[in-house]
Amino acid sequence: MPESHSFPFEADLAELRTRTDSFVDGVFASLESAFLVMPRGHGFITFPEFENGYETLKRATANFSALDEQDIYTTALRVPLVLIILRAMLGFTPSEWAYVAGQSAGIEITQGFARSLDRRIRLSPVTPLKPSPVMQPRVRALVKIACQMLRQGIPETPPELIHRLDKADTRDGLTAARDLAGMGVPYAMLLYERFLGRPFAGHRDSVSELIGDVLEVAIETELTNAGISFRKTRRAERVAGFDQAPDFIIPSEFNP
Repeated sequence: MPESHSFPFEADLAELRTRTDSFVDGVFASLESAFLVMPRGHGFITFPEFENGYETLKRATANFSALDEQDIYTTALRVPLVLIILRAMLGFTPSEWAYVAGQSAGIEITQGFARSLDRRIRLSPVTPLKPSPVMQPRVRALVKIACQMLRQGIPETPPELIHRLDKADTRDGLTAARDLAGMGVPYAMLLYERFLGRPFAGHRDSVSELIGDVLEVAIETELTNAGISFRKTRRAERVAGFDQAPDFIIPSEFNP
């Protein structure tokens, strides 16, 4: 009896024709599992790691009763996860935080810098930061705007709009965070869920390429084993003649 395959790229033409429905079911089953199980990849911060950063910030702020910018900056250099906690309290992406900090400080804090800093912390959450002369004022600006916004809470906002800080822990300034942490609410877990996003969306975005690579590596292996010429495109690459570049072009973009 011939071997039965699970995926269409493993089968020959005869098997594809006789088992089309089962191959379709197999592909859809693999896509469904991707919603439930994701690669950890590099840079996944576990809750114990996140909670250690939270407790460090909590001690540095005397249980969120005071935000001294210099103390928090020094603490963040020693325990970089403090920056992740501050961002989770704000509810911002790295790029959003960089934008408001740059506008407030009057310096350029690029999205690339913000994302690189965020990834650096994710990859080495317990390694102290040693900021360069260029990095130092940017990190100070991030800490300064975070402290200002968390102290002030939400400004008066038109009824047809909602402010990004209109959240239980930031609505009324620092007293909101202090009260939430003091009333027995698992504030660290709330922030961790917010950090991961809806939930795990933030992490899913950070490993989206790994999720796609599971299928792409299998296709690349089959093409290579079969001796078929191909070119694998790069992320966000522009290819003439295509609105969106395919993952693989056979044999090349000059004769697809």
